[in-house]
This record gives sequence, structure tokens and C-alpha cells, in this order.
Amino acid sequence: MSFPWFIALRYLTARRKQAFISLISFVSILGVGMGVMALVVATALMTGVQGELRDRIVGATAHITVYKTGAGGLLNIDAEARKMQVDGVVGVAPVVVGQGLIVHESRSEPLQLKGIDPVREVQVTDLGTSIVAGTLADLVAPPETGPDEDPIFDPILLGDGLAERLGARVGMTVQIMTLEGVLTPVSVMPRVRRFRVVGIFKLGFYEFDANYGLIPLSVALDFLSVPGPDAMQLKVENLDAAPAIGERLQQSLGGSYVTEDWTQLNASLYSALRLEKFAIALTIGLIVLVAALNIVASLVLLVMEKSRDIGILRTMGAPASAIRRIFLLQGLTIGAIGTSAGALLGLVVCWVSEHYQLFELPGDVYQITRLRFQVDPIDVLTIVVSAMAVCLVATIYPSRRAAAVDPAEALRYQ
Repeated sequence: MSFPWFIALRYLTARRKQAFISLISFVSILGVGMGVMALVVATALMTGVQGELRDRIVGATAHITVYKTGAGGLLNIDAEARKMQVDGVVGVAPVVVGQGLIVHESRSEPLQLKGIDPVREVQVTDLGTSIVAGTLADLVAPPETGPDEDPIFDPILLGDGLAERLGARVGMTVQIMTLEGVLTPVSVMPRVRRFRVVGIFKLGFYEFDANYGLIPLSVALDFLSVPGPDAMQLKVENLDAAPAIGERLQQSLGGSYVTEDWTQLNASLYSALRLEKFAIALTIGLIVLVAALNIVASLVLLVMEKSRDIGILRTMGAPASAIRRIFLLQGLTIGAIGTSAGALLGLVVCWVSEHYQLFELPGDVYQITRLRFQVDPIDVLTIVVSAMAVCLVATIYPSRRAAAVDPAEALRYQ
């Protein structure tokens, strides 16, 4: 062991008459540890929330949406799908969207009505793995009447939140009225049609689970009186490549098409989340700065207490650089212990919170139903390096002051 290390560890472990300095050193370690732990937990929480929101959004919607503004619209679905099946695209599905009011018994709720092709839809969203009651296979338009001329109602899938508010279950019938009316001799009357609930889905994103109903595309085109789909939904193999693929599609399809990827649709949300993550990290980082000030205070007091020892070491031939390293190493040891303990404790807190799902959220407020803790190794490494850098800076002044102690002055009255 080198001479500076030996003296630094001896100062840290030896019993001192001035217990107050030992207390300050302990508080410094505790402050660094708590600051690092809070930073690890906060960044993991914000990363988890961002990831959870992204997964829920892209699981419920398409990665890229393509609209056609030219004459004719998206009438030939197969031909349009072939145009959009470029490198990186793994699924294409048509969609038509409308608004209406859904009524069951005495309850009514506003509704976002989405017409889909069940076979294609599972290629672009997570609908196939999100059915909690009934089956997706039943979402096929039946004939208008049964064998005994009894009416057979068109099928519909409801989000679990919407079904719960309506009190509707699989097998029950609901009535839907659209905003587009039908002109009659008396007045404009809303379109009304009865549907049978054949399934309930839960995508995990409150906006969809609480407001959407899914019906077959052919039924939606007839019920909403539109000639063709509103848009084509695309799923890409690499989520981060969606903007580049969208730009490439825009250029290849021409000016009559408009592409929009998931980053454009949710730009404001993710910008706010990134800003919040930075603000939280900056605020909690002040805890580490306060702990660094404690390190400065403890080392300055230690220099004052050990001025006699420093004078003796200097008269025995110890250079000023060795004295400086003694206190640098002591401050770095305090920082290393606090940083290591804080990082480890933060990782344990994140693992326990994520494994046992300790924190649940109201989905109608936060869109997601629980807090996720996703540890990013880069974030943890950045926190550890930053904390050690702050502790290193905190030791510069006390170590320089120790190296500047004059042996003659230190030993004059000894």
C-alpha cells in the first residue's frame, strides 16, 4: 500500500477525539448515497414510464399511417397495400374511423368507432393478444338474417373500460348512433344500428380501452356511408426506423399521399417526458451537491485537526504532493463508498418495485395503469461517474489547503 493510501485509510478508520468530524464524514457518505439512490430510482422511473407509454401507444396504433388525398381515395385495398409493402414494413391494414354514441339498457357513452380487417389488423397492432373475453374470430360480418328470418346483429369488440361503464358483456346487444344523419321527409335522423358484443379487448392504453369499439371494415363502410378506408396502417420491423421509412414512402408514393409516423403523432408527449426527466435529474442532483459540500466541510475540519500531523510529515520529508493526495484519496473514498452504496440500493429499489408492481395508477388520469422501473445501464453509469466527479471537485480545495500548511507554523507551539 502506498504511503498516501495508508495515511488516508488510517484517518478514515482511526478513532478520533473530535467525533464531530467523524459524524460529518458519515453524513457526507449518507448524503452522496441517498442522492445517487434517488437519481437511479428517478431516472429508472422516467425511462420506464416513457417505455410503457411508447409500448402501449404503438401496440394500440400503427407505427406509420398513410392517408390518400387524391381522387378516389383508398378504394383498392390490395393494390394500395402492395405499394406500401416496402423494405422494413411487416404489416399493412386498412382502417376507417367514425364517432358515435353507444347505448346499452339505460346507459350511454360516446364512442370512437373503428372499422378493421381482423386478419390484417393483428399484423399491425397488439389486438390479437389483447382479447380478454370472446374471440377475435367472431368479428366477421354475418348475414342480415338467420335461417328462420330472425335478425342477426353485426359483431362488435368493445374496450374493457367502455364495456365496464356500459355494463355490457359478451353476447349482449348494444345500439350505436352515428353523428352522420339520414335525410328523411321530417328531418335529419341519426343512423342507428344494433350490434352484438362478441369480444372485449384490453390494450393497456386507457384512451383506447375506454373509448373504442371495433367492427368489421365492410360494416363500418356501410354504416358510416364512406366509399373506402380513411387510411392504411403500417407496422415496421424496427420501431426507431419508422420516421425514415415514412419519408421514403412519402417520396415513392407521390404528393397525393400523406404519411405520419408515431413520433410525429406523439411528439409533444415525448418532448414533455424528456424535459420532465431532465428536470427531475437536475433537482435531485442538488442532493449530491449538498453532500459534496459536507465533504468539503469534513476535510477542511480534518486539515485543521491534523495540522500537527501534517507538519510532522512534512519535516520527515513528505512532499506537498503526497499530502495533497492523502486528502484527495480520503474524499474520493467517501464519495466511492456513498456512490456504490447508493447505486446498489437504488437498483434494489427498482427491482423490487418492478418485480412486485408496487405502484398502480388510475388509467383515466395517466393513460397507463402502473409505474414501471426500467434501469438503463447508460443512465446508471452517467450518475455514478457524475457523482464521483462532484466528489473529486469537492476535495480539491481541502487538499490544496493541506498541502499549503507550513511545517514551522504547525509545530511552533507543540
